[in-house]
Amino acid sequence: MEKTDDSIKEIIQRAKEGNQIAFSNLVDTFWNDVYGFQMLRTKNENDAEDITIRTFSKAFDKIDTYDENYEFKTWLITISKNLHVDLLRKRKRSLMNEMESRGDEVKRVLDETPTVEDRLITEQNLANLLQDIKKMKPHYQKVINLRYFQEMSYADIAKELNEPVNNIKVKLLRAKKLLAEIIKKK
Repeated sequence: MEKTDDSIKEIIQRAKEGNQIAFSNLVDTFWNDVYGFQMLRTKNENDAEDITIRTFSKAFDKIDTYDENYEFKTWLITISKNLHVDLLRKRKRSLMNEMESRGDEVKRVLDETPTVEDRLITEQNLANLLQDIKKMKPHYQKVINLRYFQEMSYADIAKELNEPVNNIKVKLLRAKKLLAEIIKKK
């Protein structure tokens, strides 16, 4: 079903008011456009999917800044392009840092087996993380639990929760952002 310009504008307006169904409609409508754009740029399904998810997350965080004089798809593609450029810069920095640290690695050998203290710290960190997760809304707790503790795929989570896969991806990204904010406030 092709959506008209007027219906898209109406959906965007509802999304600006915080309507979750409107967000889902926008994801469903524009997912293939953004994902296809990133596949052409990255030639990598994982990168294209990751950037597409982050594009929608950022767009929804900043939807109030969207100027309706421009096409919504163009706005999304611009966000997507900028995220890809950021990813390339980050990888380049990481590669440079890795090359520098390789010289240091040759000079020292690390014992990687965890000590009793390391295991205790890990257990305490996990307990703290679980407490932080409990501070979130139940639907965010659920997706985090299914993805990271039960190690379910996006498709399995979508089936379990009876929601589209794209919604699960966006919901999981939002949950991770909220969890990061909770942890930062400590």
